[in-house]
Amino acid sequence: METLTLNVPPTVGLTDEQFYQLCVANEQWQLELTAEGKLIIMPPTGGESGISNAGLTAKLYNWNDNTQLGKVFDSSTEFRLPSGAKRSPDVSWVILQRWEALPREDKKRFPPVCPDFVIELRSET
Repeated sequence: METLTLNVPPTVGLTDEQFYQLCVANEQWQLELTAEGKLIIMPPTGGESGISNAGLTAKLYNWNDNTQLGKVFDSSTEFRLPSGAKRSPDVSWVILQRWEALPREDKKRFPPVCPDFVIELRSET
């Protein structure tokens, strides 16, 4: 299946809580929301993409494990960006001080922070 994009008009809108509940109710899909209100629905990745993602995540995790400078996240973590977009990079990293400054409740859901470093793999399509 290919990625689908749906328009969510400003008159409809989605609160952070509504978007979170939509993601929970459809956990088999990767959902993202752009700042312009486009809902992006992505199918699970294939095996080769999964291997590449895991390898990159492991390398960044190992580096961070040695330096203890921040927190590493995989592609299942959704971030609430300052623009209003909600995105899930393939691999991401947040400086430790910025992560620790977030309230515990924000850390449990979609953290309202823009990662300091991200890796996005290009797909063949």
